[in-house]
Amino acid sequence: MVTYIIRRLIAAVMLLFVVSIATFAIFFLVPRMAGMSSDDLASRYVGKAANAQVIHDTAIRLGFNDPLVVQYGRFVKGIFTGIDRNYGPGVEHCPAPCLGFSYVNQNPVLPDLLDRLPTTLGLALGAAVIWVLFGVATGVLSALRRGSFFDRFSMGIALAGVSLPIFFTGIVSLAIFRDQLGLVPDVSELEGADPVTWMGVMLMPWITLAFLYAAGYARLTRAGMLETMSEDYIRTARAKGLNERTVVIKHGLRATLTPVLTMFGLDLGLLLGGAVLTESTFSLPGIGKYAVDAINNNDLPQVMGVTLVAATFIILANLVVDLLYAVVDPRVRLA
Repeated sequence: MVTYIIRRLIAAVMLLFVVSIATFAIFFLVPRMAGMSSDDLASRYVGKAANAQVIHDTAIRLGFNDPLVVQYGRFVKGIFTGIDRNYGPGVEHCPAPCLGFSYVNQNPVLPDLLDRLPTTLGLALGAAVIWVLFGVATGVLSALRRGSFFDRFSMGIALAGVSLPIFFTGIVSLAIFRDQLGLVPDVSELEGADPVTWMGVMLMPWITLAFLYAAGYARLTRAGMLETMSEDYIRTARAKGLNERTVVIKHGLRATLTPVLTMFGLDLGLLLGGAVLTESTFSLPGIGKYAVDAINNNDLPQVMGVTLVAATFIILANLVVDLLYAVVDPRVRLA
């Protein structure tokens, strides 16, 4: 197991290296292939009234005139050793791991991301607990009561949850529960809030996000349970006299959880990289909102920083899921 973990960690580092190259190429190589010059890239970061000399000086200051290999090497060096910026009256050091400086506000990218990380973590983890509990429980009960009113009703709600976009359910939830009924506080109360107020602000985003994901988990769990409960070893377990709860939970549900666990790792990893639609709908100051603002401002260091952070979370989530397979399914340990 230790060898497997080490091998996966090495593969994760290599994958992050590939992601960094691909991201850098998209933002710096592709525009050049499309015919954009260094001054064209620099014109995005100056005012509309800037003359050609100001744009050219900005291109030099941002390093756009250097070869792409040098620019990428400078970016990688900043991650491992940090970089010094000498764009103003003094030298500013960005300690490792440094993802560069924003072109718009001149702030280091990583501290800005870390400031927004708690909001994204709270949103993703809180919603994950809700959608896993309700989604898996609903799927199991629907499979055990196949064809019943509960099965049809819950699967109908699940279909609605999968079909409705989150910006629609989020806006409707805000209009009803915050604006009309006043049951949830405004997001402006999030900064510096006590735990109770913080949970009150996050409750509606949690439920809205969980409604979308729980629907998929309920349908996946139901399909898996229907297939598993018809297996021969389930009939054998019942023939041995085991009670129904043990048969369902220990023998049926554990075998069904493998695809659910795979889906959970992917979903959680993506959300930890920023729940873009949810954070934008509820105006939450998380990584997703940060990514939207970076894209709107054409701030390449911020976009690259979000991409690398999101890729890191996805890779780590998949690593954890692979290790949990052995806990959920004994057949993995035997393999």
